[in-house]
Amino acid sequence: MTFSTLGLAPEVLRAVADTGYENPTPIQAQAIPLVLAGRDVLGAAQTGTGKTAAFTLPILSKLAPHANTGASPARHPVRALVLTPTRELADQVFDNVKAYGKHLALRPHVVFGGVDIKDQTATLRAGVEVLVATPGRLLDHVQQKNVNLSQVEILVLDEADRMLDMGFILDIKKIIGLLTNRKQTLLFSATFSPEIKKLASEFLTNPALVEVARQNATNENVEQLLHPCETFRKPALLAHLIRSHAMSQVIVFNRTKQGADTVARALKRGGFDCEAIHGDRDQRSRMETLERFKAGTLQILVATDVAARGLDISELPFVVNFELPNNPEDYVHRIGRTGRAGAKGVAISLVDPGEDKPYALIQKLIKKELPLIPVPGFSPGTEPLAPPPRPERSERNERNERSREHRAERSDRPAERFGRHERAQRQDNNEHRTYTAAPRAEQAPRRERSRPDDLDIPTMPLIRKQPLQQIAALFLPPRKPAAPKE
Repeated sequence: MTFSTLGLAPEVLRAVADTGYENPTPIQAQAIPLVLAGRDVLGAAQTGTGKTAAFTLPILSKLAPHANTGASPARHPVRALVLTPTRELADQVFDNVKAYGKHLALRPHVVFGGVDIKDQTATLRAGVEVLVATPGRLLDHVQQKNVNLSQVEILVLDEADRMLDMGFILDIKKIIGLLTNRKQTLLFSATFSPEIKKLASEFLTNPALVEVARQNATNENVEQLLHPCETFRKPALLAHLIRSHAMSQVIVFNRTKQGADTVARALKRGGFDCEAIHGDRDQRSRMETLERFKAGTLQILVATDVAARGLDISELPFVVNFELPNNPEDYVHRIGRTGRAGAKGVAISLVDPGEDKPYALIQKLIKKELPLIPVPGFSPGTEPLAPPPRPERSERNERNERSREHRAERSDRPAERFGRHERAQRQDNNEHRTYTAAPRAEQAPRRERSRPDDLDIPTMPLIRKQPLQQIAALFLPPRKPAAPKE
């Protein structure tokens, strides 16, 4: 089966051919005809199997008749709305929409929090047909009357289980209440629990269920390695694994933001090129870090689960779980960052003895036994690693000689100190004259305050010892003697 047999628009087929894809993945082959037929779809597939293209391609094909180059915003109403739980996933979906719709005169746009809302406002008011958004920022634009959702025909909830788990249910209901012209709803995710399916029944009408693998299954192309290790030894074991496996590029997942920063600092001290991304970092720095990692100029990306959903890093060879996630479904999403599009990958997890509960829940979820593989020198009960071999005497002598030369070179440098009361020597380029700073001038004696000689003001001790009447007599003019009475 090829994409040309699925009934996609010619402009979309050209864009797919430009990306180099020829055959659809199983979920694309099943979901695309259903979406083109107007059915509501509940799609579940393993991470990295092309869920984004499974709804992007048919949506663009259905909107192709509405494509136009008119300048009026009225000719470009929002017709398709894609909601995602995180900013990174929203940006990833937006990139796919742009790539597959580049031959169509449709206007896509993405809005999410963490950036200035004014830049998004201007684009929304100019008109967009395909809008990718996070629920919170979309409601901000609705309240400011920057966007009208009354003509939305297709609604997509990407990573729907995560949005509902993160507490977006009230926001989603508010948004759905604004979609008065909604005709089709699609829910796609890598994991679907029975509770999520029951809740999703409120939004979908007679949905077609598309499952290309059993629920919550992991990718068979990903080799899963779990090593027992106490928490305080994990940074050293992580550095050891990066060197021993020669990891050219790896994502290291942590549960908390503080933990991600701590691991990143430890790796930087070890000489590794790494950066951390999490919710406390501003959106611009997060996007710049992701772009560096996608371009291959950054070796290690330390992240929380904010980066576990929807990131498509081509040929990412390694993923490391520095800590097991509290939610076992997040484990499926984490290791799904590697082994994408049929490639091979390795997922390594460092398991502390206190993480026995999430370890058991993960095995129960994926219905697969994951044995713990001890690492000598790092896992409990193993012998410490032998110290590295000592260099030969000739190598030690050469190293000591270089050290002595370096110390001698430093001792030959003139020690120039410039203090306030010290001698400052300056050398002129032409005459090589030596100047000596002038000594500091002595402080002038304090000038006493002068007062007129005709004022005879008594001192304070004298005033304090005299009665009040005598003190007043010193300052008041003398009384004239009374005239004698006749």
